[in-house]
Amino acid sequence: MKILAIESSGLVAGVAVLTEDTCIAEYTVHYKKTHSQTLLPMLDEISRMVELDLKEIDAIAVCAGPGSFTGLRIGSATAKGLGQALGKPLIGVPTLEGLAYNLYGAAGLVCPLMDARRNQTYTGLYRFVKEKERYRLCEVVPQCAVPLEEIIEKVNAEEKEVVFLGDGVPVFQQQLRKLLRVPYSFAPASCNRQRAASIGSLAFVYAEEGRFCDPKEHRPEYLRLSQAERERNQRLAREALEREGEGV
Repeated sequence: MKILAIESSGLVAGVAVLTEDTCIAEYTVHYKKTHSQTLLPMLDEISRMVELDLKEIDAIAVCAGPGSFTGLRIGSATAKGLGQALGKPLIGVPTLEGLAYNLYGAAGLVCPLMDARRNQTYTGLYRFVKEKERYRLCEVVPQCAVPLEEIIEKVNAEEKEVVFLGDGVPVFQQQLRKLLRVPYSFAPASCNRQRAASIGSLAFVYAEEGRFCDPKEHRPEYLRLSQAERERNQRLAREALEREGEGV
């Protein structure tokens, strides 16, 4: 089986091609360019370098959210377009699970942190459990959008060593040092951001479980409303109050 993986949930843009035991190619860019400028050129370059005919792939793995609304939409649209054009299924991989998979086999807890703005973080809490010849990623706390204090309270309650990774680490580092009551560490630069290869690796596990979807049915999981949707709801609420006031 061969999987094409796409990662676009944050500042990192990534494309990878994997078989079950080999990462054939991975292209990662962590820069200020938009994903609409980078994803397709990266895919073209990988295809050229490894002489990949896209018809050879069996499925397309895509980060399923949460994360940047724009980034997720670009990644989703790219994956859905390719899937429909090639007649291939999609495998949606939750962003936080993909991030945690960067630290495959970690002995303690793994806590990804993404900066969700508005004093919140996209986060979750995971551990790896040994099963025969490999480790299985298990949820301790499923991915969510919460204030940092809420996830740290749960980390402290577990009373186990924890490693943090993600773009939220530099944002919340001072608070982490102040609030944590368990041994902790921060993942190094080589594995502390989203990777398409991790999305692809976890997709093989999900493929075994039959977690495919038709490209037309794929929808990112945002976990909360976009700023535009929040502003619209606030405007509608104000207008409703004004109408009530006029009717009194």
